Amino acid sequence: MRKSPKYSPEVRERLVRLVVEQRQEHPSQWATVVSVAGKAGMTPQTLLNWVKQHERDTGERAGLTSEEASRIKELERENRELRKANEILKLASAFFAQAELDRRLK
Repeated sequence: MRKSPKYSPEVRERLVRLVVEQRQEHPSQWATVVSVAGKAGMTPQTLLNWVKQHERDTGERAGLTSEEASRIKELERENRELRKANEILKLASAFFAQAELDRRLK
């Protein structure tokens, strides 16, 4: 299975701008996306996803903005790390408590 090429942010921005600018020339957003994607040599669905994200970022469409999504992802990562650290501390505490009890009995 081939991995699709990565597009630079500049290329993404330019293609999304083309879709927005050419929207009036086509009967639907999908027709515009298909037209621009064909000229760019990419799949229309990828370009449509970019356009939808652009609309969310500019407030034209409901949903999480890119900034909000990245912030949530960062907080979830931090939460996972804190849970791991907490579990390690609990295990260490139990280990040392048991060692302290064993030492007193001798």
